[in-house]
Amino acid sequence: MQAPLELARELIRRPSVTPDDAGCQALIGERLARAGFHVEHLRFGSVDNLWAVAGDHGPITCFAGHTDVVPPGPIEDWTHDPFAAHVDEAGWLYGRGAADMKSSVAAMVCATERFRAAQPNHAGRLAFLLTSDEEGPAVDGTRAVLDWLGARGQRIDHCLIGEPSSDLALADTAKHGRRGSLNARVRVRGTQGHVAYPHKADNALHRLLGLMADLVAHRWDDGDASFPPTSFQVSNLNAGTGAENVIPGVADAAVNWRFSTLQSAESLRAVTEAYGEAHGIPPEAIDWHLSGAPFVTTEGRLIQATRAGVQACLGTTPALSTGGGTSDGRFIAPTGAEVIELGPCNQTIHQADERIPARDVARLSEIYEAILARLLID
Repeated sequence: MQAPLELARELIRRPSVTPDDAGCQALIGERLARAGFHVEHLRFGSVDNLWAVAGDHGPITCFAGHTDVVPPGPIEDWTHDPFAAHVDEAGWLYGRGAADMKSSVAAMVCATERFRAAQPNHAGRLAFLLTSDEEGPAVDGTRAVLDWLGARGQRIDHCLIGEPSSDLALADTAKHGRRGSLNARVRVRGTQGHVAYPHKADNALHRLLGLMADLVAHRWDDGDASFPPTSFQVSNLNAGTGAENVIPGVADAAVNWRFSTLQSAESLRAVTEAYGEAHGIPPEAIDWHLSGAPFVTTEGRLIQATRAGVQACLGTTPALSTGGGTSDGRFIAPTGAEVIELGPCNQTIHQADERIPARDVARLSEIYEAILARLLID
């Protein structure tokens, strides 16, 4: 099965750094059209998106992913050109997007071609949702396509996302949910002054540090069977003029929560604002941004099909996890879809020398086809 690997290499050779698709979706769209899909290319802002459907009725099973990649960084840090899609003598496929996630997209396309050729009258509808904006702001990508689908009265029932979920070996882990991500920027205003006359000043940093200490010490929850405990991290802290004898009049912090379904953006905000007011920091001093709410797919047809597909192809069973960062699943799951992420090993994602075993592209394609067989054959 060389076809999945060759398609992955062809996609990697296209330098599709966010939001540039570099022609990846046009190539994929042509192949899907030949496989009987109705293909629509949707451009929102500077972002290219693809929606393709085969079948005219029944539940929608969707492959979802992204064709954009993060910048390669300094080229001299790479053993091979990041867009050469080199396969070395040890069998490693190198390139930006090898793991995240052009190999998955190639595996999905080839699995679909084989499945449609063998089962042209399969049950339900099979779809693709691809974007060139997953690694960027994620405003004009998957989120915009879902709004477009919603306006047409369409929704996804089962969604398999090709994010690199595996840890040490292919398909040893599948993501059945993700933690929410809430960001806040805090700006505390006081009164600048001389350190020798603190009674004539109001140290903004002292009040900010008091709030940060309370948030770090707070026990948000203990997690549950699907999620670890909610975590809080301070990512940036700024204050002062650089002089040792000046009390800062302004202090800033950037913070983040990764939280489970035991919390909400509203519950985290309420606790934070209460602590803030205890330190003389009003609610309007905190600017909030929700990157994504948490979601979890419970035991059902998609999880069962994924387990059975991996077992049939590899003889193993993937562990279910909600770890890691966010994905576009945060936009798809709230529409009511069951969502699973299954893809290559993630040990080198966003690094120089991003790579995966070349043979894993074909193996992953076999797994995807096996999952389709369990979802779309009555």
